[in-house]
Amino acid sequence: MMSQRMRNALVDTTLVGSVVLLLVFFYAPIATLVAFSFTSSRVLTLPIEGFSLQWYGELFNKPDFLPAVLNSAAVATISTLFATVLGTAGAVAWVRYRFRLQGVFRGLTFAPLLFPQLLLGVVMLLWFSVLGSWLGFSTGLVTVIIGHVVYITPFALVVVAVQVYGFDETLEDAARDAGASGWEVFREITFPLLWPGIFSAAIFSFLLSWGNFYVSYSLAGTARTLPIFVYSGIAVGSSPIYPALATVNLVPALLLVIVAEVLRRRALKRQASSIATS
Repeated sequence: MMSQRMRNALVDTTLVGSVVLLLVFFYAPIATLVAFSFTSSRVLTLPIEGFSLQWYGELFNKPDFLPAVLNSAAVATISTLFATVLGTAGAVAWVRYRFRLQGVFRGLTFAPLLFPQLLLGVVMLLWFSVLGSWLGFSTGLVTVIIGHVVYITPFALVVVAVQVYGFDETLEDAARDAGASGWEVFREITFPLLWPGIFSAAIFSFLLSWGNFYVSYSLAGTARTLPIFVYSGIAVGSSPIYPALATVNLVPALLLVIVAEVLRRRALKRQASSIATS
């Protein structure tokens, strides 16, 4: 019979192998895209032929690239601000308060999560078409922002709600007992301790909005965001320009994730010190 040591070694080997295979499955396509962005060939084939930066130059020389980037940045920034504020307020109301029809509120909050993005985009397009013919406006970046806020707010709410669940309300009570006003309690206790969840929700919301295609494509009208720019180019034919775009897009996303993690750890240290001194 197999000894306990051999069984443990077999389990460890299986777990490590599974993790390695999972990482390869996740990151091999990303590494391949980055490698394709430096090919000298116009055709995406393996093995990669030569090394060149020409596709980055062609990407930035496309006349509709920078307008699409600016549109995506504006949509993602504004949508993130609204979604984070609404998600934070909803998370606090959802976790810390009890009120009538709270179950209905929770159901309505999560309803957009149940809709596929394509279906949500089509439904909102029909709604804006009817409303636009009545009020005399057409779809564009404003309607895209509204659609993104509807789509990403539930995600922001869930992220902040996790932080609110772990919030120690006795810290607020101690501050009030010490004579702090409501604004001072919020400024010195509540907001700093909720900030890691709020900031994480903002980063997550921004990335969701930045890369959203279905809602943007349905509601953008004649405006173009970055995902629509990519779709329009790929519909014509594959090119190393789009792996170059993916590589350019990957760098700021990684920086945002790193910054979010650094700030989260600092906030956790601050929270631990606040609890220790209370």
